Amino acid sequence: MVLQPFVNAPFPYHGKLPNSDVDFLDAMSGNRRGHTSQRGGIYWEDTTYSDNRVLLALPKGFDVEAQAAIVVYFHGNGATLERDVLRRQAVVDQLQDSGLNAALVAPQFAVDALDSSAGRFWRPGAFAAFMEEAAARLATLCGASGARRIFEAAPIVLVAYSGGYDPAAYVLAADDDGKRLKGVVLLDGVFGEEDKFASWIVRHHKSAFFFSAFSPSAADGNNALEALLTSKGIRFSPGLPSKLAVGTVAFLAAPREVNHNDFVTSAWEDRPLQSVLARVALG
Repeated sequence: MVLQPFVNAPFPYHGKLPNSDVDFLDAMSGNRRGHTSQRGGIYWEDTTYSDNRVLLALPKGFDVEAQAAIVVYFHGNGATLERDVLRRQAVVDQLQDSGLNAALVAPQFAVDALDSSAGRFWRPGAFAAFMEEAAARLATLCGASGARRIFEAAPIVLVAYSGGYDPAAYVLAADDDGKRLKGVVLLDGVFGEEDKFASWIVRHHKSAFFFSAFSPSAADGNNALEALLTSKGIRFSPGLPSKLAVGTVAFLAAPREVNHNDFVTSAWEDRPLQSVLARVALG
């Protein structure tokens, strides 16, 4: 398990806001540049949008020569890789205990901020470049002969929690690595961009799976997504299926008392991410 800087990480990002001529870094104070977030006010690039590190992990028992996958995890707002993804959300531990033979790739987005910005992932092609770099770095971490070729072809399961919905939506809209993306898991994570999620499901429901679990915090977005799918003739089921396989589209409404901030570790059951990943069918 390592934290490594990536050339193709989401940040730093010096482009425009999506579908806009407005610079992402729209604020100045002396030599400092910053971004005006709708929820958090001005966040400065040097403290919030300059961390280009990515968490890479090969859980104990990972076998690169067996059928393997890559789980890509997009954290939510107010998070850091060390404090939240590793320790508080126990993402590596939950992946390991799920039994899924998969490597983990988790990029840092806005550092400890109320901001869901996707940065470079707003751009078509950016996620594909990111995954190409991830394959090379995972191969080095693994150390096995031929590992890079295996990681370059491995199926991808994209997991997005909370504010991770925004970069996830743009990755799906761009269809980067569309043939490799075998599943999408949203954990309390539809707060907009429902049309992007719906369009991806329409295009790929016969070749991938989609699962969204939500508390009352994200109920409106999930209900809107369900309505879009119904209007497009896409069938979906309630609850968590026994297997997440090609063709599965499912939504799970967690109990009302579930806390959004704890959703990755305590939702409809304890260690929900582990439970979801244990059901992923790669074959």
